[in-house]
Amino acid sequence: MSQFSPRRLWVLFRRTSPLDRVAILMLALYGLSRLGRNVTGYSVPFAPFLGFLSVAAVGYLVVRLILLVRRRGLWRLRNRLIVAYIFMAVVPVVLILTGGLIAAMLLELQIGAHLLRDDLHDRTTVIAADADAIAAALNREPDLKVDQPVSPESTAVEDPILSRPEVAKIIAGARAEWPELRVYINHGQQLVRSGNGRQFAGLAEFRGQLWFASAETLSAPGGRATLLAIAPITPALLDKLPSNLGPIQLSLLEPAGASPGKGIFFEIDGTRYVLGERIASAERKVPPPANWLDRRIDGLATLEAVRADLGPDAVNRPVLAQFSLRFSAINRDLLISMGAWGPILVEALIVVVSIFLVLEIAALVTGIVLTRTITRSVADLYEGTLHVRRGDFSHRIRVHQQDQLGALGESFNEMTSSISELIEEQRQKQRLENEVSIAREVQQQLFPSSLPSLPGLELAAICRPARVVSGDYYDFIPLGPSRVGIALADISGKGIFAALLMASLQAALRSAAMMEGLGSTAEVVSRVNRQLFVSTSDDRYATLLYAVYDSETKTLTYTNAGHLAPFLVLDGTVRRLDQGGTVVGLFEDARYAAETLQIAPGSLLVAFSDGLTEPENVYGEEFGIERLKAEVLRQRNAPVRRLAENLISAADQWAGAPEQADDATIIVARMG
Repeated sequence: MSQFSPRRLWVLFRRTSPLDRVAILMLALYGLSRLGRNVTGYSVPFAPFLGFLSVAAVGYLVVRLILLVRRRGLWRLRNRLIVAYIFMAVVPVVLILTGGLIAAMLLELQIGAHLLRDDLHDRTTVIAADADAIAAALNREPDLKVDQPVSPESTAVEDPILSRPEVAKIIAGARAEWPELRVYINHGQQLVRSGNGRQFAGLAEFRGQLWFASAETLSAPGGRATLLAIAPITPALLDKLPSNLGPIQLSLLEPAGASPGKGIFFEIDGTRYVLGERIASAERKVPPPANWLDRRIDGLATLEAVRADLGPDAVNRPVLAQFSLRFSAINRDLLISMGAWGPILVEALIVVVSIFLVLEIAALVTGIVLTRTITRSVADLYEGTLHVRRGDFSHRIRVHQQDQLGALGESFNEMTSSISELIEEQRQKQRLENEVSIAREVQQQLFPSSLPSLPGLELAAICRPARVVSGDYYDFIPLGPSRVGIALADISGKGIFAALLMASLQAALRSAAMMEGLGSTAEVVSRVNRQLFVSTSDDRYATLLYAVYDSETKTLTYTNAGHLAPFLVLDGTVRRLDQGGTVVGLFEDARYAAETLQIAPGSLLVAFSDGLTEPENVYGEEFGIERLKAEVLRQRNAPVRRLAENLISAADQWAGAPEQADDATIIVARMG
């Protein structure tokens, strides 16, 4: 049967998922639509949407193919190691070489931009010197006029003083260097302001064109005059720049306005520009390549031209500089400054790179050779696991060499010899976990299944154990139509024993509260203390907060037996409820006191265990009472259930630890 028979294709199609079939169907429909369009010239109405679905289908199938290759092609450890060596040895070299090439290109472009700036700066230095000479001649003329107001739209006219013999002679000499040099009086004030206030030399935009410009202030009878000397940047001037760059083009960028249109625009410092005047060299050529690696590079740079036209302010106008260069030509100019050491350093760099590549190839070959040794040991381990899966614990692995893999084989042999004992320990552990799970279910029944409902009272409570069972206890005890008991306790220790002591405390507290009726909370706590002292060992105790809220009298009576003092919050003030006595269950004759408070409308009671204040961050700082109090004040107007959840969440975020160190319990009651 042929490898690509219809039956085999059908079997492969049946193994695909429904989503795979949908993707294949989308590609088939798109192919049919393209074929129909080519044959009939008719395009289906939903062709663009079908094209979008086909692109999504191609992406989905590519991901599926990658997962299939990874699951089947990389199942063998040898293939994985080879891929790992490729990523560790080949890919880093490629990335390093690519990064080095990009860095070299960026460096060469930076050097090219620097050379272009230097060439342009040299030209501005020349025109500045010519402007100085013209200014000196003007200073010797007796009737130099001071600057007069000129409209920004006025035409620049040469002043007659520039035609005087001494001045005209100097201007004529300057035009030997600048054939199109123009000199104006009473222009260039903006350039002077953009410079140091005395003289400006650089690129300038004047009447929508790009110029070399120099402007300076002259002393005149009755004030000051301004001299402006400008020469247009021409292709011939760009051809004469001395650096070893290729073709150069300077483009003056003009503000695009509110709507730049559909042409090419550039955004610089939040402002959009379009191309204005363009000046390109005519005769500059890129030097021929020295070798096949000597590539041509095209670069961009931005320069600044100051607006020389009259106006309220001098505005910098960007200039887009485009240039080309050749590696060898630029580096040859740089190496000339190093003399005879330049070629030596280049050869040393080539030798170092060659050695680096040879070592990298040797490392790759060594890794592949080591792969065979590793995969043989892993294959033996895999064979051993198959025997263990079948229940054959007598199988032993042959140890080929005394290395870490050999030690792993010996460890496997030791594991199989003691596997039966481990299985038995696992069974015992499972039985213990089942017992703990039952204990947790029983403990959950001790917490109140529903919250009491009294007029003007909102309750919420959360208990989150650090282990399977909790040593914290909270309770709400109905004491009549208008009274409810609120209890929060923290049992010493954790685990099963703490849970059993919690059950004893719950029974004692409910019994004492029911018997006491309208009696004092201090007497209830005293009875609980005597009961726990008699029924527990000497090193077991509990902290307890017991309070009774009366909705008719709007009073809260409480006794705090060694528990963290809860917060009573009203109108941004916090009172700590700390009256009571010592912990319960530790001293038989302990005495306890009660305190009764008048509750104003909107009062908030927040009681909590130390599991909410003791979480530590990475620096060992506890969340603490003060941070908890600040959170309570910040969120005091939230619903009671959300407030309880947010306080626990704040402590968790402070700790940032995946595991909880202690039981965390909180009760929130809004009264009045």
